[in-house]
Amino acid sequence: MTGAESISIGTHMNKGNCILIGAGDLTISEIPMQAGDMVIAVDGGYEYCKLLEITPDYILGDFDSISEKEAESVAEIAKQQEDRVIILPVEKDDTDMLAALKLGLSEGYRSFRIYGGMGGRIEHTIANMQCLLYLKEHNSVGYLMDGTGMILVAKEEEISFQDSLEGYMSMFSMGDKAVVSIENMKYLLHEQEITNSFPIGISNEFIYGSKGIIKVHKGAVVIIVSWV
Repeated sequence: MTGAESISIGTHMNKGNCILIGAGDLTISEIPMQAGDMVIAVDGGYEYCKLLEITPDYILGDFDSISEKEAESVAEIAKQQEDRVIILPVEKDDTDMLAALKLGLSEGYRSFRIYGGMGGRIEHTIANMQCLLYLKEHNSVGYLMDGTGMILVAKEEEISFQDSLEGYMSMFSMGDKAVVSIENMKYLLHEQEITNSFPIGISNEFIYGSKGIIKVHKGAVVIIVSWV
């Protein structure tokens, strides 16, 4: 099993997942959805929606990364269904992705899946990792999804992985330091302090048949999972 379903990170009861599709690299040909999910096309992510034949509930962005053809398509939708299109100013404090997450939060969602949020300019990927921490601080959980892995943030909580998971796990402190334990993986830690200036958490390995566990006793960490 791959994807967010391979991780247990607590219970978030709501009407489904908020699925955000951005303009970064998209390495999958299908995005799993279920009843109750809400889809937001974030700026150039609208082109991926059309490619995957997904009708987004909202289209949001400053549209600086969209083709002229798709810009015309968005403008036409705005004429017919004005509430579905949210045009943001180019010069603003929130990134398009953060604005989309705030929209999802305002609609009552607490579980988020971000596709097309990695790759391209590295600063966009880093910004989206910070957005995951923003969600965590607003009693929500988010995942940056990709065909080769996923990224999530944990803050003073326990995360467990399915025992069928294979691949690598890297973990880095989101602040000056964090205190963590790692169980049932190749490299173990017990209430170990990790800092943001020493990458001791790189390239741990899942053990097939063992349920890997990460306990964040203090602080926040970003967790990067790479499938085999």
